[in-house]
Amino acid sequence: MPSLLEALERKYGAKGEVNPPIDDMPVAIFVPKRSPRLSVPTLLVLNDCDIDCAGDSSALADKCADVVELDLAHNKLTDWKEVFAVLEQTPRVRFLNLSFNRLSAQLQAAQALQPRWDSLSNLVLNSTYVRWPSVFGLLKALPALEELHLSLNEYSYVNLSGKEVEENDFCEGCTRLNIDVTEPIHDRLKQLHFSGNPIHSWREVSKLGYAFPNLESLLVNECPITTLEPDPCDKCEDNNGNKKCHDAFQHLRFLNLNNTGLATWDEVDRIAKFPALKSLRVQGWPLWERFESTEHERRLLLVARLPHVRTLNGGGTVPPEERDAAERAFIRYYMEKPESDRPDKYWELVGVHGKLDPLVSVDLRPEKRVQITFTCGDTSEVRTVDVYRTVSDLKTKLERLAGFPASKMRLFYVDQDLRDMQIGPEEMRFPTKQLYSYNIRSGDEIIIVSKLTLKHSISVNSTA
Repeated sequence: MPSLLEALERKYGAKGEVNPPIDDMPVAIFVPKRSPRLSVPTLLVLNDCDIDCAGDSSALADKCADVVELDLAHNKLTDWKEVFAVLEQTPRVRFLNLSFNRLSAQLQAAQALQPRWDSLSNLVLNSTYVRWPSVFGLLKALPALEELHLSLNEYSYVNLSGKEVEENDFCEGCTRLNIDVTEPIHDRLKQLHFSGNPIHSWREVSKLGYAFPNLESLLVNECPITTLEPDPCDKCEDNNGNKKCHDAFQHLRFLNLNNTGLATWDEVDRIAKFPALKSLRVQGWPLWERFESTEHERRLLLVARLPHVRTLNGGGTVPPEERDAAERAFIRYYMEKPESDRPDKYWELVGVHGKLDPLVSVDLRPEKRVQITFTCGDTSEVRTVDVYRTVSDLKTKLERLAGFPASKMRLFYVDQDLRDMQIGPEEMRFPTKQLYSYNIRSGDEIIIVSKLTLKHSISVNSTA
């Protein structure tokens, strides 16, 4: 398998330097000494190259001196010693993607602590199966780290103690890891991607908040979390069980809980208590499958329950008029429920908006079936028609009455009110248009004309 250096040489050539010196030239025209294809870019992507090691250090340092972003996903790196060798020869790298390299081997303490990489701010370790003690060592070695990706690593618990987990570290009663670290581990980390891990307990997720006290963005979508409610255990030394779900996330502004196992409105009310939360994603919950409503109605109830959230499930900022409408809709929705089913938010909003009158139910949908007079030459017939039928489908149904195929047919709609005003018929030109879009009503008329007859009539009139 090739080294990183060999993969670089295959893609960009074995000779030359990044940004080679240009000799003084007597002309004003710049002539590059190397093709751009042979220059190592600052954003270097080498995916699926079977790279398993760094390669010659001096040659690699010469080629990668200006690399700022390095993507080595889907390679064969397994030894952290080789990862650090790469970092040593790329001193300017701010972004490193090692996803889908099997890096489950133990990170040695000496490797992590010496040297420290002060430039790396974004590290992606998705599906690397990196172990928690290695994560701890990396955090200590990367003081400038601001964004960390740990998705798809099969984590069922969080352990940032720096120690390996023993069998007796798990509680016999709740089976959770009985290791709590409430002291900050990394003060600069602001974004954490933790998606797709089989973690059930919010108590475990909260450990991430205590470890990273300035965390602003957290993604735990696709995790089987079933509740944010505190779940203390009498049999283990549980220091976090009685704490609120938001206690560990005082600076969190963005939270992604898409496709989790949250199934009640109580979970939404708990989310509303996160003090700094401004952006939230909550799609794919079991709650929405059980809650019979349109997407619009669901959004209104969510907006009303989340007064401080500015963006919900993506999109733009919730405008003041939508929030006002949502709060009023929330009051009217629970006004029809028994008093015992009304949440505290209902009484809070009634205090703001007062008790509202229920909206009058007005059905603005068109009649589904209407009676229309169809006229073809001297023949007229009244038929009941489905207004959701298309013009093309209607022509097919009229072939027997007309005596010629739909492809030779033209239809003209006559509004009964406009007919009395001597206004001519409107041709129904568009085959996919539904009849209700013409505002068709019982008593209106549709005239059927053959295209051949119409052409003959036009020809006779023009000759005359």
